[in-house]
Amino acid sequence: MADAPDRNDVARSLRRWIGPVTVGEFTRLSGGASRETWSFDAIGADGTRTGLILRRDPPGRPGEPGVVDREAAALSIAHGAGLPVPEMLFSFTEAAFGGAGMIMRRVEGETIARRILRDDEYAVARDVLVGQLGQFAAGLHAQIVPTFFPRPDPLAVLREQLDAFGRPSEVFELAMAELAASQPPAREPVLLHGDFRLGNLIVGPEGLRAVLDWELTHVGDPAEDLGWLCVKAWRFGAAPAVAGLGSREELLAAYRTAGGADISPAELRWWEILGTLRWGVICLTQASVHLSGAHRSVELAAIGRRVCEQEWDLLLLLDPEAADQAARVRPRPTGGPVREPAPFGRPTASELLDAVREFLIDGVMPATTGQLAFHARVAANALAIVARELELDQGLAAGGDAAARGSAARGSAGRDLADQVAARLAVANPRYFGDS
Repeated sequence: MADAPDRNDVARSLRRWIGPVTVGEFTRLSGGASRETWSFDAIGADGTRTGLILRRDPPGRPGEPGVVDREAAALSIAHGAGLPVPEMLFSFTEAAFGGAGMIMRRVEGETIARRILRDDEYAVARDVLVGQLGQFAAGLHAQIVPTFFPRPDPLAVLREQLDAFGRPSEVFELAMAELAASQPPAREPVLLHGDFRLGNLIVGPEGLRAVLDWELTHVGDPAEDLGWLCVKAWRFGAAPAVAGLGSREELLAAYRTAGGADISPAELRWWEILGTLRWGVICLTQASVHLSGAHRSVELAAIGRRVCEQEWDLLLLLDPEAADQAARVRPRPTGGPVREPAPFGRPTASELLDAVREFLIDGVMPATTGQLAFHARVAANALAIVARELELDQGLAAGGDAAARGSAARGSAGRDLADQVAARLAVANPRYFGDS
C-alpha cells in the first residue's frame, strides 16, 4: 500500500498559498490506475479547515515528462475562464512529495458514476448534465491554445501502439480500416480535456460541479472530446448514448448553442469509434505494465480482460447484426460450482475460488474503505472471471453448448469473429451483454 505524503512537507509548501497551517490525515481515494489521489484538510491557527486534494504520480513510477505542466496549465486556463474545475494551488516536482503532481482545492460532490446514474438524489442532475457538458466543452474549446501542448495524430498514434503489441485484435484492425476509410475533414484544433467522461466529473444534486483529471489534455479536433463522452464504456450500464444520460443529438445541440462547432452525427460517430478503440488500446497498455513486472497490480491485471468489452462495443458500431446474432448463441456459464473430478481433494479449485471471493466480498470489503476496498472488489471480480473460464472450459471439453460451437460453421467471417468476441466476453463480464 502506498505511503501517504509527508504532512510537514505539505504544510510548509502550503504556507505561501493559504498561510500557516497544519495538515490533517491523508485519505487515499479509490480509482485511478495511473495517478494517486489523496484528500486532506489544511487546518489554520483558528481551526478553520480548507479541503484540499493532492494528486501525484506513484512514487517510483513517474509519468511522461511534461504531463503535470500541461495539466496545471489547462486547469488554470479553464478556471480563469470561469469553467467548473477545481482551483489549483500549485504543482510540484517528483523530489518534493515522492512523485510529480499538484495540490488543488477540494470540490465536494459525487464522482461514482453508478450513483450519479441511479440514485434518486441525482434525478435533477441527470436531466441537465448532458446540456451542461455540452456547454462546458464549448467553453473549453473556445480558449486560447497553449503553444507547448502536443497535437497528436490520433490514428497514427493508435497504429503505432497496435503495431507495438503485434496487432493483437482482428476487431481493432477492422476499426482501424473503417476509421482510415471514413475520416472526416480536419477542423481547427482546440484545447481538449482528453478524458472527458462520467467518472471524471464531480456532480451534485443540481448538476455539474467540476471536471477532474486533466492529465491527458492536448490539442486536437473538437469532436474528440464529444466522441469520448459517447463511448459505451462510460455509460456504466445505462442505455442513453451520452454518458448514460442523454442522446447524441442533445449533446450536439447544447454544444452548438453554447458556441461550439456545428459537428455532424457522422463526425461524432467517427470519433466514438476512435474513442472505443483508444480505450481498448489503453486496456492493453495498462495490463502490459502488470504483465511486464514493471508494476504488479490486481487492478491493472483485471483491466486486461476488459479488452474484449471494447472489441464488443466496436462490433456493435461496425457490424451490429453479427453482434446481435453472436450474443444470442454465446456460451452461458450457469454460475454454479464447476463439476469436476477432484484428484487433488476437496475443496476443488473452483470451490477454493468461491471461498476466497466470498472472503473478499463479505470479510474484506465491509471492513475497509478507499483504495483497499476498491482493490478487494477488483480481486473478487478477477476470481469470478477465473471461475467462469474454468466452467466454460469444462463445458466445452464435455461437448456442451452445441449452438455456440456450431455457429462458426453457419456464419460469415463477421459472424465468426463476433462469436469469438462473445465467448471472451461471456467469461470476462457476461453482464456486459445487457440481458444477463
